[in-house]
Amino acid sequence: MKLIRHGARGAEKPGLIDANGVLRDLSGVVADISPATLAPDSMSRLAALDPASLPTVAEGARLGACVGGVGNVVCVGLNYADHAAEAGLKPPGQPIVFNKHNGAISGPLDDIWLAPGSEKLDWEVELGIVIGQRAFHVSEAQALHHIAGYCLVNDVSERAYQIEMEGQWAKGKSYPTHCPIGPWLITPDELGDVQNVDLWLDVNGERRQTGNTRTMIFGAAFIVSYLSRFMSLQPGDVIATGTPPGVAMGMKPPVYLRVGDVVTLGGRGLGEQRQTVVPSPAG
Repeated sequence: MKLIRHGARGAEKPGLIDANGVLRDLSGVVADISPATLAPDSMSRLAALDPASLPTVAEGARLGACVGGVGNVVCVGLNYADHAAEAGLKPPGQPIVFNKHNGAISGPLDDIWLAPGSEKLDWEVELGIVIGQRAFHVSEAQALHHIAGYCLVNDVSERAYQIEMEGQWAKGKSYPTHCPIGPWLITPDELGDVQNVDLWLDVNGERRQTGNTRTMIFGAAFIVSYLSRFMSLQPGDVIATGTPPGVAMGMKPPVYLRVGDVVTLGGRGLGEQRQTVVPSPAG
Protein backbone atom coordinates (compact mmCIF):
# COMPACT_ATOMS: atom_id res chain seq x y z
CA MET A 1 0.00 0.00 0.00
CA LYS A 2 1.18 3.50 -0.89
CA LEU A 3 -0.31 6.37 1.13
CA ILE A 4 -0.15 10.01 0.08
CA ARG A 5 -1.31 13.44 1.18
CA HIS A 6 -2.55 15.84 -1.48
CA GLY A 7 -3.67 19.45 -1.62
CA ALA A 8 -2.48 22.89 -0.60
CA ARG A 9 0.19 23.27 2.07
CA GLY A 10 -1.43 23.11 5.50
CA ALA A 11 -4.68 21.72 4.07
CA GLU A 12 -3.53 18.34 2.76
CA LYS A 13 -6.01 15.48 2.43
CA PRO A 14 -5.27 11.76 2.77
CA GLY A 15 -5.08 9.44 -0.19
CA LEU A 16 -3.57 6.32 -1.64
CA ILE A 17 -2.20 5.12 -4.96
CA ASP A 18 -3.97 2.14 -6.49
CA ALA A 19 -2.35 -0.71 -8.41
CA ASN A 20 -2.69 1.23 -11.67
CA GLY A 21 -0.95 4.31 -10.30
CA VAL A 22 -4.18 6.29 -9.91
CA LEU A 23 -4.35 8.67 -6.95
CA ARG A 24 -7.42 8.02 -4.81
CA ASP A 25 -8.86 10.24 -2.07
CA LEU A 26 -9.30 8.86 1.46
CA SER A 27 -11.02 11.90 2.98
CA GLY A 28 -14.22 9.94 3.50
CA VAL A 29 -12.38 7.25 5.42
CA VAL A 30 -9.74 8.98 7.58
CA ALA A 31 -9.04 12.60 8.44
CA ASP A 32 -5.35 12.48 7.51
CA ILE A 33 -2.32 10.24 7.16
CA SER A 34 -1.30 11.09 10.69
CA PRO A 35 -0.23 9.31 13.90
CA ALA A 36 -3.68 7.87 14.62
CA THR A 37 -3.97 6.50 11.08
CA LEU A 38 -0.61 4.72 11.33
CA ALA A 39 -1.71 2.35 14.10
CA PRO A 40 -1.74 -1.30 12.96
CA ASP A 41 -5.55 -1.68 13.20
CA SER A 42 -6.14 1.48 11.17
CA MET A 43 -3.57 0.48 8.55
CA SER A 44 -5.22 -2.93 8.24
CA ARG A 45 -8.59 -1.28 7.59
CA LEU A 46 -7.09 0.89 4.87
CA ALA A 47 -5.44 -2.12 3.26
CA ALA A 48 -8.81 -3.89 3.15
CA LEU A 49 -10.47 -1.11 1.15
CA ASP A 50 -11.33 -1.50 -2.51
CA PRO A 51 -9.42 1.42 -4.09
CA ALA A 52 -11.86 1.48 -7.00
CA SER A 53 -14.57 2.57 -4.55
CA LEU A 54 -12.64 5.75 -3.71
CA PRO A 55 -12.88 9.02 -5.66
CA THR A 56 -9.90 10.01 -7.77
CA VAL A 57 -7.68 12.97 -6.91
CA ALA A 58 -7.76 15.90 -9.32
CA GLU A 59 -5.01 15.74 -11.93
CA GLY A 60 -2.08 18.00 -11.11
CA ALA A 61 -2.88 18.17 -7.40
CA ARG A 62 0.07 19.10 -5.19
CA LEU A 63 1.56 16.27 -3.14
CA GLY A 64 2.41 17.15 0.44
CA ALA A 65 4.68 15.32 2.84
CA CYS A 66 3.32 11.78 3.00
CA VAL A 67 2.87 11.95 6.78
CA GLY A 68 1.14 14.73 8.72
CA GLY A 69 1.42 15.60 12.38
CA VAL A 70 5.06 14.54 12.59
CA GLY A 71 6.26 15.21 16.12
CA ASN A 72 9.92 14.36 15.68
CA VAL A 73 12.38 13.95 12.84
CA VAL A 74 15.32 11.90 14.12
CA CYS A 75 18.37 11.54 11.90
CA VAL A 76 21.29 9.14 11.82
CA GLY A 77 24.56 10.59 10.52
CA LEU A 78 27.46 8.93 8.74
CA ASN A 79 25.56 5.67 8.40
CA TYR A 80 27.28 4.57 5.17
CA ALA A 81 30.96 3.74 5.46
CA ASP A 82 31.76 5.20 2.03
CA HIS A 83 29.99 8.46 2.92
CA ALA A 84 32.01 8.70 6.14
CA ALA A 85 35.16 8.20 4.08
CA GLU A 86 34.31 11.02 1.66
CA ALA A 87 33.70 13.30 4.66
CA GLY A 88 37.15 12.33 5.98
CA LEU A 89 35.66 10.79 9.12
CA LYS A 90 36.01 7.39 10.76
CA PRO A 91 32.86 5.24 10.55
CA PRO A 92 31.08 5.50 13.91
CA GLY A 93 30.96 2.64 16.38
CA GLN A 94 27.45 3.67 17.42
CA PRO A 95 24.80 5.67 15.53
CA ILE A 96 25.33 9.43 15.42
CA VAL A 97 21.94 10.89 16.31
CA PHE A 98 20.61 14.40 15.71
CA ASN A 99 17.30 16.10 14.96
CA LYS A 100 15.75 18.15 12.21
CA HIS A 101 13.06 20.59 13.33
CA ASN A 102 9.66 19.40 12.09
CA GLY A 103 9.17 22.87 10.60
CA ALA A 104 11.66 21.83 7.91
CA ILE A 105 9.20 19.27 6.47
CA SER A 106 7.90 19.95 2.97
CA GLY A 107 6.39 18.11 0.04
CA PRO A 108 8.39 16.05 -2.46
CA LEU A 109 7.97 18.57 -5.29
CA ASP A 110 8.12 21.78 -3.25
CA ASP A 111 10.91 24.31 -3.78
CA ILE A 112 13.98 24.31 -1.53
CA TRP A 113 14.67 27.69 0.06
CA LEU A 114 18.22 29.01 0.02
CA ALA A 115 18.66 30.90 3.30
CA PRO A 116 20.00 34.48 3.16
CA GLY A 117 23.79 34.28 3.08
CA SER A 118 23.84 30.50 2.65
CA GLU A 119 26.79 29.33 0.56
CA LYS A 120 27.07 25.61 1.41
CA LEU A 121 23.66 24.08 0.73
CA ASP A 122 23.92 20.32 0.24
CA TRP A 123 21.72 17.36 -0.64
CA GLU A 124 21.31 13.91 0.94
CA VAL A 125 19.04 11.17 -0.40
CA GLU A 126 17.90 8.91 2.42
CA LEU A 127 15.55 6.09 3.35
CA GLY A 128 13.01 7.33 5.88
CA ILE A 129 11.37 5.15 8.54
CA VAL A 130 7.88 6.10 9.73
CA ILE A 131 6.94 4.82 13.18
CA GLY A 132 3.47 3.27 13.44
CA GLN A 133 3.26 2.36 17.11
CA ARG A 134 5.16 3.50 20.19
CA ALA A 135 8.65 2.04 20.45
CA PHE A 136 10.31 2.17 23.86
CA HIS A 137 13.09 -0.26 24.81
CA VAL A 138 12.17 -2.60 21.97
CA SER A 139 14.49 -5.41 20.90
CA GLU A 140 16.05 -5.49 17.45
CA ALA A 141 14.00 -8.62 16.75
CA GLN A 142 10.74 -6.74 17.46
CA ALA A 143 11.72 -3.34 16.06
CA LEU A 144 10.34 -3.78 12.55
CA HIS A 145 6.87 -4.44 13.99
CA HIS A 146 6.80 -0.83 15.17
CA ILE A 147 7.28 0.57 11.66
CA ALA A 148 4.24 1.71 9.66
CA GLY A 149 6.21 2.17 6.47
CA TYR A 150 9.05 3.84 4.66
CA CYS A 151 9.50 6.95 2.55
CA LEU A 152 12.05 8.97 0.63
CA VAL A 153 13.73 11.85 2.48
CA ASN A 154 16.02 14.59 1.18
CA ASP A 155 18.05 15.63 4.23
CA VAL A 156 18.92 19.07 2.86
CA SER A 157 21.84 20.47 4.86
CA GLU A 158 23.56 23.84 5.19
CA ARG A 159 27.10 22.69 5.87
CA ALA A 160 28.45 25.98 7.23
CA TYR A 161 25.65 26.09 9.79
CA GLN A 162 26.15 22.38 10.56
CA ILE A 163 29.92 22.18 10.84
CA GLU A 164 31.52 25.61 11.07
CA MET A 165 29.28 27.07 13.77
CA GLU A 166 29.54 25.91 17.36
CA GLY A 167 26.85 23.66 18.76
CA GLN A 168 24.69 20.88 17.38
CA TRP A 169 24.11 19.76 13.79
CA ALA A 170 20.43 20.73 14.03
CA LYS A 171 21.28 24.31 13.02
CA GLY A 172 22.40 23.10 9.61
CA LYS A 173 19.46 20.75 9.14
CA SER A 174 16.31 22.59 10.16
CA TYR A 175 15.65 25.51 7.80
CA PRO A 176 12.11 25.49 6.33
CA THR A 177 11.81 23.26 3.21
CA HIS A 178 14.99 21.37 4.13
CA CYS A 179 13.19 18.08 4.77
CA PRO A 180 11.17 17.01 1.72
CA ILE A 181 9.32 13.77 2.51
CA GLY A 182 7.46 11.50 0.10
CA PRO A 183 5.92 11.22 -2.44
CA TRP A 184 4.35 8.32 -0.62
CA LEU A 185 4.59 6.15 2.47
CA ILE A 186 5.04 2.55 1.35
CA THR A 187 4.09 -0.24 3.73
CA PRO A 188 6.74 -2.83 4.67
CA ASP A 189 4.95 -5.67 2.86
CA GLU A 190 5.06 -3.77 -0.42
CA LEU A 191 8.63 -2.49 -0.08
CA GLY A 192 10.09 -5.90 0.66
CA ASP A 193 13.68 -6.11 1.90
CA VAL A 194 14.43 -2.76 3.51
CA GLN A 195 18.15 -3.57 3.43
CA ASN A 196 18.15 -3.82 -0.35
CA VAL A 197 16.84 -0.47 -1.56
CA ASP A 198 18.65 1.36 -4.35
CA LEU A 199 18.96 5.12 -3.81
CA TRP A 200 20.01 7.82 -6.29
CA LEU A 201 20.16 11.60 -6.61
CA ASP A 202 20.85 13.94 -9.55
CA VAL A 203 21.59 17.67 -9.66
CA ASN A 204 20.66 19.40 -12.92
CA GLY A 205 20.43 16.00 -14.58
CA GLU A 206 23.88 14.81 -13.49
CA ARG A 207 24.17 11.82 -11.19
CA ARG A 208 25.62 12.71 -7.80
CA GLN A 209 24.62 9.85 -5.50
CA THR A 210 24.20 6.14 -6.08
CA GLY A 211 23.85 3.72 -3.20
CA ASN A 212 21.98 0.85 -1.64
CA THR A 213 20.75 0.36 1.91
CA ARG A 214 22.65 -2.93 2.09
CA THR A 215 25.79 -0.85 2.80
CA MET A 216 24.28 0.90 5.81
CA ILE A 217 26.46 0.51 8.89
CA PHE A 218 23.35 0.24 11.09
CA GLY A 219 20.23 -1.30 9.56
CA ALA A 220 16.63 -0.23 10.05
CA ALA A 221 15.82 -2.70 12.83
CA PHE A 222 18.96 -1.83 14.76
CA ILE A 223 18.29 1.91 14.43
CA VAL A 224 14.75 1.68 15.81
CA SER A 225 15.86 -0.56 18.67
CA TYR A 226 18.85 1.66 19.45
CA LEU A 227 16.88 4.91 19.44
CA SER A 228 14.18 3.37 21.63
CA ARG A 229 16.77 3.05 24.41
CA PHE A 230 17.12 6.84 24.59
CA MET A 231 13.66 8.12 23.65
CA SER A 232 10.10 6.95 23.30
CA LEU A 233 9.49 6.86 19.56
CA GLN A 234 5.91 7.88 18.81
CA PRO A 235 3.55 7.15 15.91
CA GLY A 236 4.28 9.55 13.09
CA ASP A 237 7.92 10.09 14.03
CA VAL A 238 10.20 9.99 11.00
CA ILE A 239 13.74 8.60 11.12
CA ALA A 240 16.15 9.60 8.35
CA THR A 241 18.66 6.76 8.20
CA GLY A 242 21.70 8.36 6.58
CA THR A 243 22.96 8.97 3.06
CA PRO A 244 25.27 7.16 0.63
CA PRO A 245 28.32 8.93 -0.84
CA GLY A 246 28.16 11.71 -3.41
CA VAL A 247 27.18 14.77 -1.40
CA ALA A 248 28.45 18.23 -2.39
CA MET A 249 30.66 18.43 0.68
CA GLY A 250 32.61 15.39 -0.54
CA MET A 251 33.35 16.74 -4.02
CA LYS A 252 36.81 18.10 -4.80
CA PRO A 253 36.26 20.98 -4.88
CA PRO A 254 32.77 21.06 -3.29
CA VAL A 255 29.99 22.29 -5.58
CA TYR A 256 27.06 23.42 -3.47
CA LEU A 257 23.49 24.20 -4.53
CA ARG A 258 22.61 27.59 -5.98
CA VAL A 259 19.36 29.29 -6.95
CA GLY A 260 17.94 27.64 -10.04
CA ASP A 261 19.48 24.23 -9.44
CA VAL A 262 17.13 21.25 -9.77
CA VAL A 263 17.51 18.23 -7.49
CA THR A 264 15.86 14.92 -8.40
CA LEU A 265 16.09 11.80 -6.26
CA GLY A 266 14.50 8.43 -5.82
CA GLY A 267 14.66 4.94 -4.45
CA ARG A 268 13.39 1.49 -5.30
CA GLY A 269 9.76 1.41 -4.14
CA LEU A 270 10.02 4.88 -2.61
CA GLY A 271 9.13 6.97 -5.67
CA GLU A 272 10.84 10.15 -6.82
CA GLN A 273 11.21 13.75 -5.67
CA ARG A 274 12.06 16.89 -7.64
CA GLN A 275 12.94 20.27 -6.10
CA THR A 276 14.11 23.61 -7.48
CA VAL A 277 16.31 25.84 -5.32
CA VAL A 278 14.83 29.32 -4.88
CA PRO A 279 15.68 32.30 -2.67
CA SER A 280 14.14 32.17 0.79
CA PRO A 281 11.23 34.61 1.20
CA ALA A 282 13.07 35.76 4.34
CA GLY A 283 15.74 37.20 2.07
